[in-house]
Amino acid sequence: MQEEIIISGFGGQGTLFAGQLLAYAAMDSGYHVTWIPSYGPEMRGGKARCTVIVSDEEIGSPLVRRPSAAIVLNIPSMEAFEPAVKPGGVLVVNSSLVPQQSERDDIRVVYAPASEMATDLGNVRLANVICLAALVKVTGVVSLEAIKQALDDHLPERHRKLLDLNKQAMDRGAALARESG
Repeated sequence: MQEEIIISGFGGQGTLFAGQLLAYAAMDSGYHVTWIPSYGPEMRGGKARCTVIVSDEEIGSPLVRRPSAAIVLNIPSMEAFEPAVKPGGVLVVNSSLVPQQSERDDIRVVYAPASEMATDLGNVRLANVICLAALVKVTGVVSLEAIKQALDDHLPERHRKLLDLNKQAMDRGAALARESG
């Protein structure tokens, strides 16, 4: 098994954090992992993305050209990465910020109104973990429990007050993925 995943959005949307969380969960579950961030020079609002590869064998190259899955949190990310997902892959779309629908019929698309769901929970910055939970529920790359454990084990002290809220957001993202079939 080798899953190649891109998580992309604007700086400040938590794309790098979501990727790190996935990487930690996979690593803690015994998989081989790469995590590579990429972001513009802007502090917030610029392009931000990361790639995560999860494999049960050694990873030959950390480069991801045709991801098996992607999370897109904004329109530019949808435009850049929807065409790149491999046939049979998964695309999770933050439909709160991305109004267009995928025109592809060879991938599974999960539309998550993640920003709205996060706002309902009290913090719009939870949209990233809502989408991450939907992705892991659909792909099975790691379990939702592994993601939650990685959150427990690796969340920086300054953000610990948001631990329970992050877990609630993950439950909502996983439930949304179940509902979408």
